[in-house]
Amino acid sequence: MKKIFSIAMLMVFFLGMNATANAQNKLGHIDTNELLQMMPGREQASQELEKFARELETQFTAMQREFQTKYQDYLENQETLSQLIRQSRERELSSLQERIMEFQESAQEELMQEENRLLQPIVDKARNAIEEVAKENGYTYIFDLSVGVVLYSEPGDDIMPLVKAKLGIE
Repeated sequence: MKKIFSIAMLMVFFLGMNATANAQNKLGHIDTNELLQMMPGREQASQELEKFARELETQFTAMQREFQTKYQDYLENQETLSQLIRQSRERELSSLQERIMEFQESAQEELMQEENRLLQPIVDKARNAIEEVAKENGYTYIFDLSVGVVLYSEPGDDIMPLVKAKLGIE
């Protein structure tokens, strides 16, 4: 009987500790995509990025147009060109096509770098604000609803108003 009582007391103790541990976990959630849409400076960064992308697109289009013009000229005059001139134009067209492909690859890399340069400070500011709000309000976990990492949860606290206040967003 004494053994059963000891086991029962031990179980009550562990259950109590488990309940206390669970009570200490404060959960919150936020939609970071929604937050980033509200962030100061995001609109200006997006406009700069769009301008940069348009400049790259303009250059790419000009290069394609140059290739098409030279290729069309080559096709129209191919029969009348000497073997040496025809080979020279074919090398020129091939070289121009390679430059276009290299430009396209470089442009994509530059666009990603520019996007990172413009948006990373905004993302970092949001992340820091979320961390500060979590620490200030005693949250153990903050879930990001924008990436769908939570399939089910009990209702938690949406910390969006707290983070917006921290960032001065209305």
